[in-house]
Amino acid sequence: MTTVARFTHLHVHSEYSLLDGACRIDRLVCAAAGLGQKALAITDHGSMFGAIEFYKACLANGVKPIIGCEVYVAPRSRFDKMNGPDSERYHLVLLAENDKGYSNLVKLVSDSWTQGFYFKPRVDIELLEKYHEGLICLSGCIAGEVPRALLAGDYDAARKAAARYKSIFGSGNYFLEVQNHQLREEQRVNAAMQRLGAELDIPLVATNDVHYIEKEDSKIQQILLCIQTNRVLGEPTGMDFETQEYYLKSADEMLEAFSGMPQAVANTALIADRCSVNIEFGETKLPNFDVPGGGDHFEYLASECRRGLFERYGSSPPQAYSDRLEYELSVIDSMGYTDYYLIVNDFVRYAKSRDIPVGPGRGSGAGSIAAYCIGITGIDPMKYSLLFERFLNPERVSMPDFDIDFCDERRQEVIEYVISKYGSDHVSQIVTFGTLAAKAAVRDVGRVMGLPYGTVDGVAKLIPFEPGITLSRALERSGELREKYNFDPVAHELMDNAAKVEGMPRHASKHAAGVVITKEPVKEYVPLALSDDFVVTQYTMTALDALGLLKMDFLGLKTLTVIDTASKAVRKTEPDFDIEKISLEDKKVYSLFTSGKTYGIFQFESAGMRSVLMRLEPKNLEDLIAVISL
Repeated sequence: MTTVARFTHLHVHSEYSLLDGACRIDRLVCAAAGLGQKALAITDHGSMFGAIEFYKACLANGVKPIIGCEVYVAPRSRFDKMNGPDSERYHLVLLAENDKGYSNLVKLVSDSWTQGFYFKPRVDIELLEKYHEGLICLSGCIAGEVPRALLAGDYDAARKAAARYKSIFGSGNYFLEVQNHQLREEQRVNAAMQRLGAELDIPLVATNDVHYIEKEDSKIQQILLCIQTNRVLGEPTGMDFETQEYYLKSADEMLEAFSGMPQAVANTALIADRCSVNIEFGETKLPNFDVPGGGDHFEYLASECRRGLFERYGSSPPQAYSDRLEYELSVIDSMGYTDYYLIVNDFVRYAKSRDIPVGPGRGSGAGSIAAYCIGITGIDPMKYSLLFERFLNPERVSMPDFDIDFCDERRQEVIEYVISKYGSDHVSQIVTFGTLAAKAAVRDVGRVMGLPYGTVDGVAKLIPFEPGITLSRALERSGELREKYNFDPVAHELMDNAAKVEGMPRHASKHAAGVVITKEPVKEYVPLALSDDFVVTQYTMTALDALGLLKMDFLGLKTLTVIDTASKAVRKTEPDFDIEKISLEDKKVYSLFTSGKTYGIFQFESAGMRSVLMRLEPKNLEDLIAVISL
C-alpha cells in the first residue's frame, strides 16, 4: 500500500472561507486527486457555504468528500455577548462521519449564526452536547481551546478541556490535532499534545491548515486577507501567516513534517475511511398545503382549474383547451407538483385580495393553462401558442419555477404572509455571493498593492463594459489593454494578481427575490446564516434546486408600482377605469414605441432596445413580443 493513499487532508479552507481561503473548489479537488489522495475534507470558517459544490466536485473526480466546518466556540454561552469576556473564541474542527453527523452539523452551524453570532458565528458546549452524534471532532489549530491553554502554560486547563471534549464526542471520536507549519509555537504545542494524548488516551491526528493549493499561492492568500482587512501588502492584518506552509501538501511531505509521529498521519486516513455522507439530489421535498375542508389535494386543484377554465373561456371552451388542461393536470399529478401549484396560487390569491399588484407572469410558467385557469398567471397560453413543456415535462430533472412579480413597495407583505402561514422556521430567504468581478478585482488588488489610484483606474477603465466580462476576455477584446499588459510591468503584475482572485466570492448577502419554503424547519435540510439581520440559507438557489427544495422568486417590480399609482390617479376622474380592460391595439402606444420614447418601460428602456424599436416600427403586441424574445 502506497503512502499516498494513506493520508487525507482534514483541515481545508476553500474560497468560501470568504477572503481567507484561496482554494477554488474545482482546482482544489483536482489537485488532491492529482496527488493520489482518495478523500478530502472541507472545513471552512464558521460556515458550510461551499459544501454542495465541494461534494459534487469530489464525486466528479473520484474523491471521497468529507463535509466539515471549523466552528468558533464561545468561551461562555453562545447567548453571552459582552465586549471583553466574549470577544475571544476558540477554533474547533467538526467532521460529519455519517448522515446523522451531517444533519447535526447543519443544525450546529445554523444555530451558531441565528443564536450565537457575535462578531463571528459561535457554538457553545451546550450545542456540542446536543448535536455531537455522528461527528468526529479535532482540537483545532493553535487558536483552539486546548492549544491556547498549552501556549499559556496552563497544562491543567488544557487537560480539563481535552477531557471535556472527549466526554462530549466519545472515545475514538475526539482527536488532538497536531500541525507543523514551521512555527515555534506549534512545536511547543505538539510536544504537550503527545503527553496529553498518552495521559487521556486520545489519539493524535496530523493536519495542515490548508488555505491555498500551491506554495506560491501564499501571496494570493495575503492579497485576500488585505482586501478583507483593508490593508496594503506588507502591513500587518492581524491574520498574517508567518510561513508559506499552508498549502495542499502531499502525503510524503506530511510524513516528513511528522516523522516522529507517523501514527498521527495514518490516523487521517482512518478517519477518512469512517466518514461517509450521502447527500440526496433530485427528490422533490415540497411543504404541505392545507386544502380547505381537508379533501384530496389533486382533486381540489383539478376542480379549481376546471372552474377557472369556464371563467376564462366561457361555458363551452374549445375541446382543445379542455384537453390541454387535462393533459397538464395529469403531468402535474404524476410528477408530484400538485401542492406546488396550490402553494403559489395561495400567495398570489392573497396578494390580489389585499390589492397588492401582481404581474401577469413571465418565463416558462406562463405556458401553463392550469396556471392561467387557477389565477397564478394572467396570460392566455393558447392565444399565444405557449408551450407547457418548457415549464414542466416528464423528462425535466430540475424543479419548475414560477417567477411572480409583485409591486416592489408591497412585496414584503406577501413574504410575511408566507412566513405566517408556514412558520418562520419553515421559510428562509436565500444567500447569494458578491464576487470579485473583473473590474472590482483590478481595483481591489491595485489598492492592496499600494499602487497610485490613477494607475489602477487606467487599467480598470480599459476593461470593456459588458455583462460577465472576464480579464482574459478583456485582453482579447481590448488592444489597448493588451498593449499595456505586454509592455507595462506594473500593469502586468496587477492583471496577473487580479486574475488569480477574479470570480472568488467576496461577501455573502441576501438574494433579491429568492425564498425557500420547507415541510420541516429549514435547518433540517440546509444550514442557515444571517445577512443584515435576515435569516438566509447558506446554500445558493442552484444548490437548493438540486436538493429538491421549493424555492420561489418573489420579484419586486417597480413597473407594477408605477402602473398601480397611475391607475389610481386615472380613477380619480374615471372611476370605472380598469387596467386589465384597456385595448392592446392602441395605435398611439405603438407610435410611442416606434419613436423610441420608452424610458421607464420595463425591458424596453435600454439604448439598444430603443434603437431596435425605432427601426422595427412595431404595429402590434406580437411585434413587441418578438423584440423581447430576440
